[in-house]
Amino acid sequence: MIPDRIKLGVDFCPRSLQADLACLDESDWIDNFVTRNFEGQSRILPLRGPQGAEHPIRMAYSDPTCTSFEDTPFLRKCSYFRSVIESFPFEVYSVRLMSLEPGSRIIEHSDYNLAFEDGAVRLHVPIRTNRQMEFFVNQSRVTMNEGECWYLRLSDPHSAYNGGNESRVHMVIDAPVVPAVARFLGVDSANRLPDG
Repeated sequence: MIPDRIKLGVDFCPRSLQADLACLDESDWIDNFVTRNFEGQSRILPLRGPQGAEHPIRMAYSDPTCTSFEDTPFLRKCSYFRSVIESFPFEVYSVRLMSLEPGSRIIEHSDYNLAFEDGAVRLHVPIRTNRQMEFFVNQSRVTMNEGECWYLRLSDPHSAYNGGNESRVHMVIDAPVVPAVARFLGVDSANRLPDG
C-alpha cells in the first residue's frame, strides 16, 4: 500500500491560479449537495464533468461508473486552469473547484473506492488557503500550500476545518489509475496497480 498522502513533484503558480479563480462568476457556484459530509457552507464549480451533462449539479457529480468526461463551459474563461489540467501526463476525468467557507468543516468520513489501490486517484491543488486551514487524513494533519499538488487516499477517514477568514478553494482532480498515474505518484512496481 502506498502512503495516504504524497506531495507530488509539480507546482503551479498561485497568482495565476487565483487570477483564473477571480474570472469566475459567484453565481456559477453551486452548494455542495453531499450535506451529510460537512457543516457550514461548501460550494462546487465543475470544470470537467460527465459527457453530455448540462446542469451544474450533474456536471459536478462524481459518478464512479462514468468514463466519458468533457470540459464544462466554466473552464472556457480560465486559460491557466486549462494548462494545469493539460499538464498531467494521463487522462483526467472529473475536475472541480471546491470551496470551504470560513468556520465550516468537512465531517470525518471515508469516500468509497477513492484510492490508488482501488483504481482511482484524487489530486488536490490548493488555489487559496490560509494558516488556520486544517486538513486531516487518518487523524494526521496534512499542510497543503497554494500551488502544490497532492495525492490523498480519501477512502481513509479524512476531515477538514477552515478556521481562517476567507474561503479555502482547491482544484480537485479525479483520474483512473493507469501506468502513467503510477509513475506520476512515484509508484514503480507494476504489481501495485489494481487488477483490471
